[in-house]
Amino acid sequence: MEFFLSAIVTVFIVVDPIALAPIFIGLTTRMTEEQRRHVALRSVMVAAGIMIVFAAVGRPLLAALGISLNAFYIAGGALLFLIAIDMLFARPSRTRETPEEAAEGRTAADISVFPLAIPIMSGPGSMATIVLFMSQAGDNVLRIGSVALALAIALTASYVVMCLSGPLMAVLRRTGIAVVGRVMGVILAALAAQFVINGVTAVLHLR
Repeated sequence: MEFFLSAIVTVFIVVDPIALAPIFIGLTTRMTEEQRRHVALRSVMVAAGIMIVFAAVGRPLLAALGISLNAFYIAGGALLFLIAIDMLFARPSRTRETPEEAAEGRTAADISVFPLAIPIMSGPGSMATIVLFMSQAGDNVLRIGSVALALAIALTASYVVMCLSGPLMAVLRRTGIAVVGRVMGVILAALAAQFVINGVTAVLHLR
């Protein structure tokens, strides 16, 4: 249960569905509601495909590169901590999308793939989180299922937020979204610190 809750909370915060609302509105201002729903569904499906690939090949790739799980805990925790800091200061995270990518995304022919699916939903932080939890899960079927469910919940929430982005922005506005982001940032910072502590502790015990 502890692993299950940790996976759901971490994946949800890193994907950050609520922060998608203003981005999605900005990218789809000239689209009809039907076109928006199509873009939202396609972006979620592409993001899911990317995440599934990383979940499947993450551990073998780490092994092939000679990277230990403990090293990945520390690196992944540090990356998640950077994302948490950006959330706490209510500023766009460069681990999700750089200003150059944002500018290119506004003129992209298919925004569902770029920038919505990648790098916004399935950016470096999301990929690292999935690989980290899949490494922790090992061959435990229940834990693997927990990671899959966590990803499904986060992406489903992303789809719902994009479809309801107009009403959501009207209710929360940018200030409300920033407040929610700061609260989630505090939680993510604590989880990131725990990952680093786990990795460092394991390394020290090996010596």
